[in-house]
Amino acid sequence: MIFAERAARIEAEALAARATSVKSSADAMIARLKLEIEKRRRRLYGHRSGRKARLLDQLEMQLEDLEANATEDELAAEQASRSTVVTSFERKRPSRKPFPEHLPRERVVIAAPENCPCCGSTNLSRLGEDVTETLEVIPRQWKVIQTAREKFSCRQCETNTQPPAPFYVMPRGFAGPNLLAMVLFEKFGQHQPLNRQSKRYARKGIELSLSTLADQVGACTIALRPLHALIEEKVLAADRLHGDDTTVPILAKGNTTTGRIRQAQRCRSASLPRRVLARIADTPQNRLADLLP
Repeated sequence: MIFAERAARIEAEALAARATSVKSSADAMIARLKLEIEKRRRRLYGHRSGRKARLLDQLEMQLEDLEANATEDELAAEQASRSTVVTSFERKRPSRKPFPEHLPRERVVIAAPENCPCCGSTNLSRLGEDVTETLEVIPRQWKVIQTAREKFSCRQCETNTQPPAPFYVMPRGFAGPNLLAMVLFEKFGQHQPLNRQSKRYARKGIELSLSTLADQVGACTIALRPLHALIEEKVLAADRLHGDDTTVPILAKGNTTTGRIRQAQRCRSASLPRRVLARIADTPQNRLADLLP
């Protein structure tokens, strides 16, 4: 009875996560279409006022948040559906352009096995290789890292062998860890929206669209969630906390809304983190107590 209830609860959570992912994907699609329509109107009728330029920036910022939320909800639905029969929702993404040819390629070859993992024979013949390209960044310099996984076949037992694929933050990811760290720091640390980052990269010949960057931000949000939960648990476990609730203006569609930066801070410690920050842009009814367990 208990196992049946647990299975039903897990399946209900998976269905709810899938529904949330579908809704987030639809919202992102609507925002993308609105932005495309406004761009076409501006191209057709010209620059009529400065308000239209600000409206485009607002639409791009809105699309940025929706794309990141859609990717986050999609990965959360995929994780929830692993232990159930519910199929996860896979969102359609715009096709990504290949990496520019002028970028230098750094070839990294994963060492092949010396013996056949099936029979132990050393009589291996090379069949080819699979090459995956990861876009990586060095400060003021871009490069593409080519990771080659050579294939070998055993001439004695005809078993094919190949090293495993490298780890990526998101499935079939193409962005390296340094690039992801830079995008996240620019967005959350330097308050640079993804549309401005995309334009800055384009000036260097790197075509990374707003949708592509938003996908990476959503995937990193899922990957860093356990770390944030651990820091939050350590900070909120203190006997005494100092709280702060600061209002900040936030650019929204057509106007400026009031957001809140809520901070819970504990006494300084050499082994524990000092504070947890939560940025919430919603109604004033949410208080600093929302951070507490």
